[in-house]
This record gives sequence, C-alpha cells and structure tokens, in this order.
Amino acid sequence: MYKVVVVEDEKRVRQGIIMGTDWSKINCIVMGEAANGEEGVEMIRKCRPDIVITDIRMPKMMGLEMIEKIYEEGWEPYVIFLTAYDDFAYAQQAIKLGVADYLLKPFKDGELENTIRKIIEKNKRSTERREQQNQELRLDLGDKSKYIMDAIAYVDENYANPSISVKEVADSLGISEGHLSHLFRKETDSTLMTFVTKRRMRAAMTLLQDYRHKVYEVAEEVGYRNITYFSATFKKYVGVSPSEYQDRYSPE
Repeated sequence: MYKVVVVEDEKRVRQGIIMGTDWSKINCIVMGEAANGEEGVEMIRKCRPDIVITDIRMPKMMGLEMIEKIYEEGWEPYVIFLTAYDDFAYAQQAIKLGVADYLLKPFKDGELENTIRKIIEKNKRSTERREQQNQELRLDLGDKSKYIMDAIAYVDENYANPSISVKEVADSLGISEGHLSHLFRKETDSTLMTFVTKRRMRAAMTLLQDYRHKVYEVAEEVGYRNITYFSATFKKYVGVSPSEYQDRYSPE
C-alpha cells in the first residue's frame, strides 16, 4: 500500500481528510499527521511516505519551504498541495517545484481520491516505462570474465567523465587497449564505448524524471559537453528527445 502523511494546520480539515477518505479503497494508508511545516518535516523523515498531502500556508514553516527542505534531504514523495483561491500563485510556484498536483479548498467529495488515483496510475506507468527502457539498455552481465566485469565497474564509476576512453579503461586494468576491445566485443557483442553510451543514457533517463533538472545540466552530469550531441544521442537510443522524455514526468 502507498504510505500517506497529512500536514494541515486546521485540525478540522486535517481530521476531515484522514477520517473522511476511504484509504483502503485507493490502496493507501495514513502513516502520520502534522499541524505545521516543522512537524511535517519530522513526520516525513519518520514515516518516509509515498504521498504527502499538505496545506501551503501554515505556521512555523510554509508548505513550500517544507517540501523544498525534504527534497534537499533526498526525500521525493508525491506531493498534493491544498490551497485557497487567494493563494493560487503559491500553487503555481509549487508546480515549478515538481509537485504532483494541487487542490483548491474547499475541494469536492471524491476529488482527493481521484487525484491520488491519478498519481498512483502515473507512478505505475512510469515504473513500467523505466523497466522497459532499462531492459533495452541493459547489458547481459552473466558469465563474464574478470576483465570485463572490472571494465564495467570502472565505467559505472567514471561514465560522467567526458573524456573517458577505451585506453583509459584498459590502463586501469593493466592490459592493452586492443586486448580489452577484443574481449569486450567477444563477450558482450558490443563495443566498450557503446556500453559507455548506454550507461550514460540510463543515468540521463533517471535524472530527467525529476522535472527540476534542466536538460543541459543532465547532459553535463552524464559526460556531454555538447548539448546538441547529447540530445541527438538520447533520441537515438531512447526514441524521443530529452525534453519530450522529461515531459512525460512533468506535473499535470
């Protein structure tokens, strides 16, 4: 089941969300609640929820500040912001943060459940796509020699280096460039540099799923100085441009 934390300073509203929602029907369970942003941060750290439902305006710490803080700490739950009409500008700012959705108060019966269902369905589709793409870019590592396994480990650690080369990898293993190239193609039916590219593309796909990352930043993080070349390579291997791929994960 999906774990949920509710952060809302108005007790009546908070209890209405918790008690008035049929959580089991949407495959969820409420793990914790909090009355302000500071308590919310602590509850999220404790419960590690999949979904956070939070007001934007709260005492001690605003909802936006709370979410920014947990993002900085590495927690990335789906977030649904609750906001009054007068705070709509805050909701737009929340969307830029990459939150899942927002609801205007007072929301109608069934609106929260439908929003959560959309999030869960989107998560399932994203997981399926990610598994399919990883399968397409995966190299079969079964029954490989130590040289090949060590070469792959070196690439995993250094693929972000723009100047990584067969010679660099071979030197790290203490064998010749020609010998490594021959072994790698023989055991994997792929060149070493093709494997480097695939490794970079897998990393790029993961980074692009976070809408806060700019395409040029992703390109640099996976070893490309030229964003045009990165985009062309990404489209060749993944089938869509980096921007199109990232749009799949953008807040709706």
